[in-house]
Amino acid sequence: MKRVAAMMLLVAAPAVAVDARRSGFDDMSPQLQAMQRDDAANPAMLWVKDGEAMWGRECVRCHGDAATSMRGVATRYPSFDAATQRPITLGQRLATHQRTTSLSPESDALLGIEGYVALQSRGLPIAPPDDPRLQPFRERGEQLFRRRMGQLDLSCAQCHDDHAGQRLGGSTIPQAHPTGYPQYRLEWQAMASLQRRLRSCMNGVRAEPFEYAAPEFAELEIYLKARAAGMRIEAPALRP
Repeated sequence: MKRVAAMMLLVAAPAVAVDARRSGFDDMSPQLQAMQRDDAANPAMLWVKDGEAMWGRECVRCHGDAATSMRGVATRYPSFDAATQRPITLGQRLATHQRTTSLSPESDALLGIEGYVALQSRGLPIAPPDDPRLQPFRERGEQLFRRRMGQLDLSCAQCHDDHAGQRLGGSTIPQAHPTGYPQYRLEWQAMASLQRRLRSCMNGVRAEPFEYAAPEFAELEIYLKARAAGMRIEAPALRP
């Protein structure tokens, strides 16, 4: 009777939802995963060390210890910028906030300080702001994600939703969750922002890529962060 009762309890127990989302980390080889886990082996940490030095020169006087003041910051971007009445990415916030060092898009200096700030949130869940002002921009980002573009007439969703996990050119198609930016890409032998990755995808489908810091990139990032809400920050990540 006890065995029957136990079986009945198992049958009656509600099914636990399984999160099928995967970080690009999950698709890498064990060797590359080990390289990302080891800060002494992850090439991205070279940029992060430069960012740490910049923090010590230019940021610590106002913001104090980054491990305390910046913890959780990267989980909440893009956020709404009251001055421009638009969403702003973490990189854009850092670039406009900086006073003495020029932080142009995709510069080593910007990637370094962004990587250092993002590092303070490593392991924390992505938590997009619950701000109704962001909703129209998030909707436009989803429209961009699902819109066919370029000479190949493909959308982001066709690759990263419909064919995620399959192979393209010898590589696994990821689900495109932005858990590790900025990240070091072995393909480029350099640190890279999410915007560079998106521009590369646009080039891949033979579409005219948006300019760096274009509003469309912030809109796409807002949607991608909402899509990845609750997943853990890995920055600075390593990718093939």
